[in-house]
Amino acid sequence: MRVVTLILIALLLLLQYPLWLGKGSWLKVWDLHRQVEAQQQLNQQTRQRNAVLNAEVLDLKQGTAAIEERARSDLGMIKRDEVFFQLLEDPPAQSSDKQAVQPPAVPSTKH
Repeated sequence: MRVVTLILIALLLLLQYPLWLGKGSWLKVWDLHRQVEAQQQLNQQTRQRNAVLNAEVLDLKQGTAAIEERARSDLGMIKRDEVFFQLLEDPPAQSSDKQAVQPPAVPSTKH
């Protein structure tokens, strides 16, 4: 009876080996599912980036507004007969007694 039990346990272990550690084991299937999820997430990010780029290309092809915006923001260009105003965020601090700011003295090179 004892020999039969040992044979059945050995047979059970031999049948379980491919399930846990073999070519199509649960561990490999789990790892492949994890890799597929990571790839799907990367694909989704790439789709979003491509959609943004596609919208930008269509906008540049269809009208001049996007081209003008690019020229203004990236290249600092302005139209003919257009006046450019530059607004400073923080005006320079003025002293309370309102003295004129004098340039630094330049040392003389004559001896």
